[in-house]
Amino acid sequence: MNAVPIILIFAAGLNSCIGNILLKWSRASLPANAGLADTFLSLGFVGGLVFYGINVVLFAKALDSMEVSVAYPILAGSGFAMLMIASRCIFGEPIHLHKWIGVALVLVGVIFLTRGG
Repeated sequence: MNAVPIILIFAAGLNSCIGNILLKWSRASLPANAGLADTFLSLGFVGGLVFYGINVVLFAKALDSMEVSVAYPILAGSGFAMLMIASRCIFGEPIHLHKWIGVALVLVGVIFLTRGG
């Protein structure tokens, strides 16, 4: 398997992770009486959309040479793992045993999908 699509997928997963972190940050920093402009035109919200857009472009390029049934689980699994760690570091969200088990199960599933005939 060519390494370029895998690199593109992990880069897309990283962009998805950054987009999610920015969206969470934009929600957490909103005042209680925020209007529509404050809600949807904040730096965090717009930044999150930009990173999601980059995610889509990178993933689409990876699909030029990969099956979507293999590529998407890799994208989702890598995104879950990165987001779990980033949310712990940035927001102090706990990482309980069930989260580690969930990520491990996703990883096992991705391994099975990529090894399939």
